[in-house]
This record gives sequence, C-alpha cells and structure tokens, in this order.
Amino acid sequence: MNTDRGATPSPDHVDAQVALVTGGGRGIGRAIAACLAAAGAAVAVVARSDEQLAETVGLIERGGGRALAVAADVTDRAAVERAVRATRQELGPIDLLVNDAAVVSIAPIWEADPDEWWRCLEVNLFGTFLCTRAVLPEMIARRRGRIVNVASGAAYSDHPYLSAYASSKAAVVRFTSNLAAETGEHGLAAFAISPGGVDTTMQAEVALAPSPEWQRWRSARPQQFVPAEWAGRLVVALASGRADRLTGRMLSIDDDIDDLVQRVDQVARDDLFVVRRRTWRDAPPGPSS
Repeated sequence: MNTDRGATPSPDHVDAQVALVTGGGRGIGRAIAACLAAAGAAVAVVARSDEQLAETVGLIERGGGRALAVAADVTDRAAVERAVRATRQELGPIDLLVNDAAVVSIAPIWEADPDEWWRCLEVNLFGTFLCTRAVLPEMIARRRGRIVNVASGAAYSDHPYLSAYASSKAAVVRFTSNLAAETGEHGLAAFAISPGGVDTTMQAEVALAPSPEWQRWRSARPQQFVPAEWAGRLVVALASGRADRLTGRMLSIDDDIDDLVQRVDQVARDDLFVVRRRTWRDAPPGPSS
C-alpha cells in the first residue's frame, strides 16, 4: 500500500504461483497483472483484445516476468473454460484468480437501454461467476487457491445514473462473501476489493457520458485519481496469504492490511468490512434523555 493513504508497503512475494487475471488488457487489470508478475507469479492475462493483451504481456516480459495472453469474453462459458485449460497447460494449476473484467452503463433508470443495462450485469457479475466456477474444482481438490474480485465503492454508496454498474458491484461483494462461506472449509480464501478512482479508459468513457443528469451530478463531485498500481499491491498482499483470515471481506487500497491482520479478531467480532443491513437495534445506545 501507499504511505500517503495510511498503509505501508510490504515486500510480499508470490513466487511459483500461477495467477489468472481477467480484464488484464488495460487499466487496473494490467496493473494488477504487472504487479503480480513483478512479485514472482506467472500470469495468464485474459481480455477480448489481442492488441491490448500483447501490450500487457510485452510489459511484463520486458520487466523479466512470465505471462501468457489468452483472448476470451468472460460472459462466454466455453471461452472461459478454454482460457482456464490453456492457463493450466501452459503455466500450471491456478493458485490465484483475479476477476477484474468490467464495463459501465450510464443513464437515468427510466432512460436506460435494457440490453445495455443487462450487459453490464453479464460482464461484471456473470463473468465473475463463470471464471470463478471454472477454477474452483481444481482449487478445492488441491485445497489451495485465492480469488480476488474487483468491486467498487459504488457497491456501498449511492452513485446516481450508474444503477447497472452499482448493482453489479454490490452483487459481486455479496457473491464474494458467499464464496468465502462455501469454500473456507476447503482451504480457500476470497476477497472483494475497492481499487479507488483510477484514471482508466472506463473513467474517460464515464466522463464523456452524454446524460445531462450524470454530468450535473459528477461536476459537483470532482474525481480524485489514484495510481492503478495501488490495487496491484493490494492484490499481491492478498495473494501472499498473510490476510487469509480476512476472507469474505471487502478491502480497499486505503486499508492497512498489516493492521487488519493484527486486529482480525476484532474485525470478526464486530463484523467489519462487509455489507450488512443494520437497524436501530444494532446502533450503539445514545445518551440518556
């Protein structure tokens, strides 16, 4: 992590691990793949664009890392299963899956194109499910594996005109906690992460969205960007295994992982870093009237 955001860098290594990163052709996914490779992992990079894949793999190889380009649409079950098989054949059993592939849809709900709205759910949620489903049997058999799902702050805060994106990311967070609950007995760990606002191609698309309602809302809240590498460092820390007791939780680039690990009993006791329904019964008692 970065000392400017309250966390400290850690010399994590993931030597001999095999990672598969979706959405790795650009932006956050590319940064995550590069950070994993720099930390010692062999990385399969999945995206739809051959050109972007070549750029990511070239970046990793120039840095001395090992990478494999795998072209696939994460919403295509057969393509996902082929990507997983290719990774196993070329690099070995998969130790880490990072689900980063995502798209965004912007419009007031009453003006949203239903097909475009649903496509956002297909990529962001169904794609995450398909990739996870494809790697789990071998992970469970080996009793070894970690899955990191890239979510967003939109999962737990209001983002008007981003109903499809926010809904998909909230569902990814809940999917992650269910995944952790189901696979913990098999020795696996799963995390959702919030990478912060990163100046990616998606952000540029968001900035140019034609919806006047969105532009008014966004202009009142200037975006502060953070480096994509911060998300990469967080993923490396999780891949190292030192945070496995935090499985099922949503973590952010702002979190100090070392501190959370030291306070994991409190995290569990108070059910922190999760999305939950809270009522007045859950609130601390107020001052006596």
